[in-house]
Amino acid sequence: MSAEKLIIFDTTLRDGEQSPGASMTKEEKIRIARQLERMKVDVIEAGFAAASPGDFEAIKSIAGLIKDSVVCSLSRANDRDIARAAEALAPAQRKRIHTFIATSPLHMEKKLRMTPDQVFEQARLAVRYARQFTDDVEFSPEDGSRSDMDFLCRVLEAVIAEGATTINFADTVGYAVPELYGNMLKSLRERIPNSDKAVWSVHCHNDLGMAVANSLAGVMIGGARQVECTINGLGERAGNTALEEIVMAVRTRRDHFNLTLGIDASQIVPTSKLVSQITGFAVQPNKAVVGANAFAHASGIHQDGVLKARDTYEIMRAEDVGWTANKIVLGKLSGRNAFKQRLEELGIALESEGEVNAAFARFKELADRKSEIFDEDIMALVSDEQHSHEGEHYGFVSLSQHSETGERPSATIVFTVGGKEVSCSGQGNGPVDAIVNAIESNAASGAELLLFSVNAITTGTQSQGEVTMRLAKSGRIVNGVGADLDIVVASAKAYLSALNKLYSKSDKLNPQQV
Repeated sequence: MSAEKLIIFDTTLRDGEQSPGASMTKEEKIRIARQLERMKVDVIEAGFAAASPGDFEAIKSIAGLIKDSVVCSLSRANDRDIARAAEALAPAQRKRIHTFIATSPLHMEKKLRMTPDQVFEQARLAVRYARQFTDDVEFSPEDGSRSDMDFLCRVLEAVIAEGATTINFADTVGYAVPELYGNMLKSLRERIPNSDKAVWSVHCHNDLGMAVANSLAGVMIGGARQVECTINGLGERAGNTALEEIVMAVRTRRDHFNLTLGIDASQIVPTSKLVSQITGFAVQPNKAVVGANAFAHASGIHQDGVLKARDTYEIMRAEDVGWTANKIVLGKLSGRNAFKQRLEELGIALESEGEVNAAFARFKELADRKSEIFDEDIMALVSDEQHSHEGEHYGFVSLSQHSETGERPSATIVFTVGGKEVSCSGQGNGPVDAIVNAIESNAASGAELLLFSVNAITTGTQSQGEVTMRLAKSGRIVNGVGADLDIVVASAKAYLSALNKLYSKSDKLNPQQV
């Protein structure tokens, strides 16, 4: 019996972006979308077109650039959302509209304030309307795992009859447990007469730490042939099903799952690093597949076994998922063509020769200060370069700071505000506190600092520091990321980056979504 294909549906750019502070710019979304296509993801959910003008433009740009993957937009089950999704997806070679409505008694009564009959009718009409724009329509019963089975059967039979080609069984709040979830999906497929007319999908949240297990149970017990997931398990609350864990579980245990995948697994780690670097959400060291310690062996017994035969303690090869030594790729004598070629190899596409030239100039500046340049360094400097060209309100220029034991640290920072340079000074309990106080003496944002995190981009004492600053104001939470050999400078860049996101006021509709 030939193996069936498991469709990988990535929602990093939509559900992943719902993590507090994980909001991405259009340019950042495009970079991630291109990398997802490079990894051969089957479906890329590029966003929620009706959420904001920024989301709409990002989806439209991605739809025009991506050729190999299906590009998808989420929409609530109403004509306005669906029409907006269709408009954003218009440039796509292959497109999907993903519409949803809540079906659990709790959500229908408390959130929607609709009767079951009203929800049934709205779901049916939404799919019918979406089919006017594309033959590829996905429907999700939000909070499906807490819904009444009889009502679910009624709704899902109707939307399939209206032309839904994918049915996504959503465990929206992470309530499910594997055996029950798998059997619930199996029961739905057995009870719904036209269930064979659609591909069945799973979308699980990780509130109880079982998102991957629930998804795989949905595949093995329930017969799902699409898994919705995110890079690094990114997502609101405790996150979503981790793409890298699903892919490597199915690939490593093919003897059990007997499914094929279209994914290029060697792109998993580069994609993980890109998403982490753009969002500022660091990957925990012991994270499966993509954590820094995922293939590290500290125990003497383990080390001895691996040296004698790798498969004594390794069920996967590190290189198969994209782990490589931090190879030196370029140095101060490297030319522009070598730099441009390395950008292409890393999947980084800059829009113009001007951007390439500006990034190369920053590379040469970094090479004068750091003798060994790694892939991660190039990714960080390109990200910095793209941020500086996005018409940001605040821009870093220069910094001087003084710290001495027994004296209160001080800092003077020069930065641009709306294109005009200002110089501000401040003192604090440490150099970073002094910088923040100096910036705030002009910005007066009133924001609360929720997180200050420093990570080394590569190994060694010459590594650039990557700083994440998470700010909150009036219910909005944003992340700012900055990189520099001097972590104090990186901190200033990160704080200004976060202020830019607060200043942008690009608020999005953010209902509880599948």
